[in-house]
Amino acid sequence: MEPLAIYKALSNETRSQIMLWLKNPEAYFDEKPYLQQGLNIRIGVCVGDIQAKSGLAQSVISSYLLSMQKAGLLESERIGKWTYYRRNEKTIQEFSEYIRKEL
Repeated sequence: MEPLAIYKALSNETRSQIMLWLKNPEAYFDEKPYLQQGLNIRIGVCVGDIQAKSGLAQSVISSYLLSMQKAGLLESERIGKWTYYRRNEKTIQEFSEYIRKEL
C-alpha cells in the first residue's frame, strides 16, 4: 500500500464519488442487466455504467479507474469483452488502519 498514491487518487471529487458508488453498487447502478447476464453486480461495475453515471468521457473515466487501480483502491475483472471494477476492500482496510495509527 502506497498512502501517497491513495491520497492522490482520492483527491479528485469524481474518483471519490466512484469509490462511494462502488461501496454499494446496488444503490447507484441498475442491477437488471447484470442479472440478465448471470452476473452479480458485486463482481464489479462495468466501465460504461460508471462513465454514464459520471457524465464524463469514457477516456477520462478509464484513466481515473486505472489510476485508482494502480493505487490499490480498485480491482478489475474481465469477463468477455467487458471489464468490471470493484473496490479492493483489503487495501481500503489497510489504509484506514494507517490513517488511524499514523495521523
